[in-house]
Amino acid sequence: MGSLAAQDRDFLTANEVEQVREAQDPNARLLLYVHFAKQRVDLLNQYLSKDKSGRSIFIHNTLEDYRQIIEAIDSVADDALRHNRPIDKGMLAVVSAEKDFLEQLNKIQDSQPRDLDRYKFVLTEAIDTTQDSHDLSLEDAKKRGTNLAAEDAKEKKEREAMMPAKEAAERRKADAANSGESDDKKKVPSLYRPGEKPPQ
Repeated sequence: MGSLAAQDRDFLTANEVEQVREAQDPNARLLLYVHFAKQRVDLLNQYLSKDKSGRSIFIHNTLEDYRQIIEAIDSVADDALRHNRPIDKGMLAVVSAEKDFLEQLNKIQDSQPRDLDRYKFVLTEAIDTTQDSHDLSLEDAKKRGTNLAAEDAKEKKEREAMMPAKEAAERRKADAANSGESDDKKKVPSLYRPGEKPPQ
């Protein structure tokens, strides 16, 4: 039930979505997502500090929201690196914050709250997602960008392998034309009938 309820909800509030839309610079977006993630971790600690009945659903949903925010951080960083946009400032904040988030989430897990069974799975997912994101954030930006380019090329090749041969050939031709690699030059429409030649 809790999982289904989480899936029906947006992981950001309407106000947060608006802030993300306004932040066009990837560094600004990363800083925003870090701020949102910190708010969710603070909220978790608030719920856990009060032994109230029914709190487990709020903890469960907050962990779900938090995990998706961390995934959004990775998406913003990947997209920026694909387009060769510098994100040094944003990534410094991400590395520092995620280290702190990991410590707090592991502390929650180690404390074995009485209702842990009700959100143990999403807590483990949140920890794993944060650890993966933290590892990526520590990676050299150039290396990460190269890896992304290789992954994109592999996915493109796999998609083409699934296409009918004719469609794949057309797609490759269109890509070549768009990148300026096509040798086909556009022909200027002729005003003469077939067989006619312009006057010498």
